[in-house]
Amino acid sequence: MYRIMLIEDDQTIALAMKKFLESWNYKTICVEDFKDILGIFQRENPDLILMDLMLPYFNGFYWCEEIRKYSKVPIMFVSSASDNMNIVMAMSAGADDFIVKPVELTVLVAKIQALLRRTYDFVGKTEFLEQKGVRFYSEEHTIRYGDQTLELTKNESRILKILMENKGKIVERDRMMEALWQTDYYVDENTLSVNVNRLRKKLEQIGVYHFIQTKKGIGYGI
Repeated sequence: MYRIMLIEDDQTIALAMKKFLESWNYKTICVEDFKDILGIFQRENPDLILMDLMLPYFNGFYWCEEIRKYSKVPIMFVSSASDNMNIVMAMSAGADDFIVKPVELTVLVAKIQALLRRTYDFVGKTEFLEQKGVRFYSEEHTIRYGDQTLELTKNESRILKILMENKGKIVERDRMMEALWQTDYYVDENTLSVNVNRLRKKLEQIGVYHFIQTKKGIGYGI
């Protein structure tokens, strides 16, 4: 499920858009604290932003430029201030698209779908598992966190898959080894530990810490 962050100070419009987008299976986060838009963005880690231009405290141009210092997340302006200069300034600030209010919601969804396809085409229609903002695409052997992408080895992918499929539980070492190697010959248990530690270090490279927990003598969990 893609996550959309909606930055709209008209509550009636925001709630109507949220309801419609969620009917299309988009998780929609409505910003309520317009002083802390950057902080909310960093906490929520959305896949796309819908941004009004005229906002309390700072306008959409300002927040677009601030977000662009940290992320390439797609940003679409949705505004009635539709003169050419505002559109040019929005694009100069880092926006990917501009749609004019009043907006036909079905057109908005079509634009969102097109922008998501262009942005995240590397995963196509591949299903993913998600936990704590980490998305794992098993067929691609790929992790996405924020706007960062990480490639895994086959063994690292197998480890992460079984852990994410059993999130909130401890997966016993024997079960993990069976899933990893699917063989009758003996494998030193240290091999599993080495693979788990390599995976942890890779996750830390993209800012994901303490993701895999160890239950000493039993196994691992997330």
